[in-house]
Amino acid sequence: MSAGTTSSDLIDRLLAGEKRALGRAISLVENGDPAGAELVSELYPRTGRARVVGFTGPPGVGKSTMIGALVKEMRERDRRVAVLSIDPSSPFTRGALLGDRIRLSEHFLDEGVFIRSMASRGALGGLAEATLQAALVMDAAGFDDILLETVGVGQAEIDVVDHADTVVLALMPGSGDSIQALKAGVMEIPDVIVVNKAEHPLTDTMVREVRTALSLGPSGDWKVPIIKTVASEGRGIPELLDAIAEHRAFVEESGTLEERRARNLRSEVLGLAAARMRRELELRIAEDETVAALLESVVRRETDPATAAERLLERSRRSDA
Repeated sequence: MSAGTTSSDLIDRLLAGEKRALGRAISLVENGDPAGAELVSELYPRTGRARVVGFTGPPGVGKSTMIGALVKEMRERDRRVAVLSIDPSSPFTRGALLGDRIRLSEHFLDEGVFIRSMASRGALGGLAEATLQAALVMDAAGFDDILLETVGVGQAEIDVVDHADTVVLALMPGSGDSIQALKAGVMEIPDVIVVNKAEHPLTDTMVREVRTALSLGPSGDWKVPIIKTVASEGRGIPELLDAIAEHRAFVEESGTLEERRARNLRSEVLGLAAARMRRELELRIAEDETVAALLESVVRRETDPATAAERLLERSRRSDA
């Protein structure tokens, strides 16, 4: 069977809602297989219908528990849901560490739910290079909602905005990490803020701090709601889902959804191009003695890194000419 026939068969099964086909397609994308790029190219015209929601926030705030509760609420509202969790890479297998996904295990047998973990593989911001590609495949498979959960790596995690229609920032009271998130510029990116573990006695203090931080930032037509939840008990989850739906309605009615998606896609194109150019450059210079000597001069502090980088780029341009 030819590669084209195999691709066509996989696409047909994926569009028919077969989970195994979807899993196979995401694996091809994640592994950088040329067949994965071909699949995304074929499926791309069928995308753009799903609601993509990104979840970010410091470690330990209960994002996985929150997403599990949200999936349950979404299924009760008859929505098909896909979850893409970006995990720290295992230093041994470079695969995703699945411990936190155990909380989502009750949904594994539900035909209306698809759950996948991907390794961040050291990607800045906690998002793997293939995240949006995988989200596009999920979108084409007909899911109503795609939930992106990132690792809690702090300020660099801001790049979640480049992959989502709605960004949810999860915080918890009594956490120094949460306060750091307020100071690190993260408060400028969320569309919805959740204070989880709201049974904590410092919850109201946290909410006041968040409101103060929001008031210091840029003002817009959308007033960021602050939702208090106890995700482990399902409390506040319907209100959180309502807030996500209200934000989606707002960006649709104001016309900013298409603007946001255009920005996201432009960022993805530039990100993919930059990553591939870097790989090509690394391969090209690996055996270049002149480049090795240039790098050695940086180590000896005879050439500064910026000057060395410019010389490296000049050499690359000459070789392309």
